[in-house]
Amino acid sequence: MQIHLKSDKKIFFASDQHFGVPDLAQSRKREERFIRWLEMIKKDAQVLFLMGDLFDFWHEWKFVVPKGYIRVLGKLAELKDAGIDIYFFVGNHDLWMKNYFEDELGIPVFFEKKFYDINGKKFLLAHGDGLGPGDKGYKRMKKVFTNPFAQWAFRWLHPDIGMRIANYMSQKNKLISGVEDQKFLGEDKEFLIQYSKEKLKTEQIDYFVFGHRHLPLIFELENNSKYINLGDWISYFTYGVFDGQKFDLEKFED
Repeated sequence: MQIHLKSDKKIFFASDQHFGVPDLAQSRKREERFIRWLEMIKKDAQVLFLMGDLFDFWHEWKFVVPKGYIRVLGKLAELKDAGIDIYFFVGNHDLWMKNYFEDELGIPVFFEKKFYDINGKKFLLAHGDGLGPGDKGYKRMKKVFTNPFAQWAFRWLHPDIGMRIANYMSQKNKLISGVEDQKFLGEDKEFLIQYSKEKLKTEQIDYFVFGHRHLPLIFELENNSKYINLGDWISYFTYGVFDGQKFDLEKFED
């Protein structure tokens, strides 16, 4: 997909907000901060990429979606109605999305990585979970979560029961940022760096942009390529911005 960035516009990237944890009161504060950021970028943004895990858990039944988040959803609708293109890449916490975002907000939802040509620069975008070597336990778990029969069986639970179980499991199993996610593990142990290096063996990509890892990072690769992790909105409140010439990581300060 090609995006021609206008001279006075920018593209913004944000990931791993995990709204809903650790509790409603603290989540609401982070939601309000994120909304202030959305308001700040509104005048400059041509495109906004949401790179996954906007919620700590999200599941759609046929006629039901999780309660809450109305301010965030309303602000995204406002930006979309203002002419800003918004794209959503599901993460490992919201991979049960269906058609709610597209039908209600007009925001396309992607379940796999996508390639973009933006002003002559090639981008590979994905949430990042399950890519690269290792993490076999999670990859096996993801197969269960994405299995059509498992999803069908879960939908038969009453939403009150299903949400209670899912929220417990989401927080119990270190699915929000932990201590290990705030450490750089080294070039040879960072699985998304290894994945990016492997992709560069067969094609030139200027920017690999991921979430999932929670650690804000720009890592220089061969041939002027860059691996970028966007950080999160739990500890860092960081985001990416591309102005047509360069990519920067910035922190939102109120």
